[in-house]
Amino acid sequence: MRRTFNFNAGPAALPQPVLEKASKNWLNFDGTGMGIMELSHRSKEYELVHEGAKARLRRLLAISDDYEILFLQGGASLQFSMVPMNLLGEDEVGCYILTGAWSEKALKEAEKIGRTSILSSGKALGYQTIPHIEQPNLPSDAAYVHLTSNNTIYGTQWSSYPSDISVPLIADMSSDILSKPIDVNKFGLIYAGAQKNLGPSGVTVVMIHKQLLEKAPSSLPTMLNYQTHANSQSLYNTPPTLSIYLLYLVLEWVEEIGGVDVMAKHNQQKANILYSVIDESSGFFNGHATVESRSLMNVTFTLPSEEYTKQFLQEAKSRGFVGLSGHRSIGGCRASIYNAVPQDDVVQLAQFMKEFQLQYS
Repeated sequence: MRRTFNFNAGPAALPQPVLEKASKNWLNFDGTGMGIMELSHRSKEYELVHEGAKARLRRLLAISDDYEILFLQGGASLQFSMVPMNLLGEDEVGCYILTGAWSEKALKEAEKIGRTSILSSGKALGYQTIPHIEQPNLPSDAAYVHLTSNNTIYGTQWSSYPSDISVPLIADMSSDILSKPIDVNKFGLIYAGAQKNLGPSGVTVVMIHKQLLEKAPSSLPTMLNYQTHANSQSLYNTPPTLSIYLLYLVLEWVEEIGGVDVMAKHNQQKANILYSVIDESSGFFNGHATVESRSLMNVTFTLPSEEYTKQFLQEAKSRGFVGLSGHRSIGGCRASIYNAVPQDDVVQLAQFMKEFQLQYS
């Protein structure tokens, strides 16, 4: 069976070696006679997977012992609420930098919980660019600064982050975690839904500085308190064991190919292939993001007309390319080229784009 050219925005492509290894263990994991999803989450076999995933992530991103690694559920969407519930005090302000729909949603949830402030917003310019913010002008009662590191809908990405700020920096890294090296020590909390770069949907990774665990009010519901999950090693309730197992295998795959530095090189090469086609098309393909804010994960572009777009997507589908429709809010096209998307698939897409332009321009 030929694998589909999968450019879905999420759930997204998983590495083929991961899928193959998981399939071999589907009915009999580690000689237990059971699949991983059938094991007790208290069993020693599952414990090795659970703690092994944490250890691999800690190695890959050089996460110090000052941080807890949590495996939660509810996706990034639940983190939009958990962050202010745990970290926004009654006399404090949650500060948000708006670079797209997901940061808007994070702000909307925080507004239900406490006072907020917008430090910067790219909405007036159609979210085409990432604001340049070295030292944001923070209110004196700021609790934290929140940003979204990569914006899947608009195809923009932070290349560097605000520095020398006096409050914790919080980042939603759902769509570019593990795609490049990051200095975790610059952040108070990082959260990421797994379904882009880490594994399947169902598990959300949270990296939180231990000092922040003390901020949660005692009145907070048990399941919404980060301290609950830190104290129980993310086993307070039954975790999504299958999703965490696949996360474990994805982390193993990244280690085997050389780590995050090698992954970053691959991702830059893949992005360069598509952006070169766009830049050399004399305007036939038009990128949404400004050059300096282009995402290495989501390449967004438009064609000369809606008719061309429909024809492009129709022919792409017939050639085995899936997931190229742009988000319904902005239209156009989008190629999501996360870690697991092979470079050869990107080369094939670039060739199709060139052939389409030659036929219709």
